[in-house]
Amino acid sequence: MIFAFRKSDTLRILWKEIVYIGIFSALLSYVIIEHVHNLKYFQSLLSVYSLVGFVISLLLVFRTNTAYDRWWEGRKKWGALVNDTRNLAIKISTMVKDPMTHSYFSRAIPNFVFATKEHLRDEVIFEELEGTPEEIEALKSKSHVPNAISQNMYKQLHALKAKGEITQEEFITIDHNINALLDSLGACERIKNTPIPFSYSLFIKKFIFVFVTTIPLGFIPLFGYGTILIAMFLFYVLVSMEILAEEIEDPFGKDGSDLPTDELCEKIRENVKEIFQETQSA
Repeated sequence: MIFAFRKSDTLRILWKEIVYIGIFSALLSYVIIEHVHNLKYFQSLLSVYSLVGFVISLLLVFRTNTAYDRWWEGRKKWGALVNDTRNLAIKISTMVKDPMTHSYFSRAIPNFVFATKEHLRDEVIFEELEGTPEEIEALKSKSHVPNAISQNMYKQLHALKAKGEITQEEFITIDHNINALLDSLGACERIKNTPIPFSYSLFIKKFIFVFVTTIPLGFIPLFGYGTILIAMFLFYVLVSMEILAEEIEDPFGKDGSDLPTDELCEKIRENVKEIFQETQSA
């Protein structure tokens, strides 16, 4: 794992910037070592950078924890989607005997999850949805596809109640699960549409840049040209933390650190299909 370079590996992302920092540190080291004869003034900077390094580490810890909280909340909401889709499928498959209703909800429930996944990525891939040509064509005219799918499910539910195929108590029970799907969608939209304040993120980036580009001044008297490697390593570590925080603060994309929403959608579809197939075979 140490020597594996994945898509989201920060070394692959930062290697050019690391080289630039190395070149800058080499030039700075050459000027100071070859042209500055009294280095005792630079030695006192180590204590200053020790204090500044402590402050920047606290900022990065807070930044990473804040981003991870968003990632973990997104994971909990997708876990809730898995549970609620199963519950909804089980209730409809046992409370309703109509095969046409089973067929509709076996498509609509996974469609809601697939549409939610793409909605959170600001994309719409109708090829992933199942349904009649009329159903798919009707969804293409909607700007918020998950809302349209849930609205259609409610229409089906009210039609079942009007026909007397489900009781008021069963209607309320099924209604609770559909509401839960919409609640999870709304929570995921809140995570996506409420990014970390730009001024805060920009301040950390500026802080890291100034720290890394000036820290060779404190290390040159002790390590000489070895400061080049130290500066490159510090840049890699500190900026990698910031990049990882940026990746996981929006956990619904396609980066390697994002949630496996594609796999979760496929698993939900398999579970829902299996539930309705078992009911039909029984």
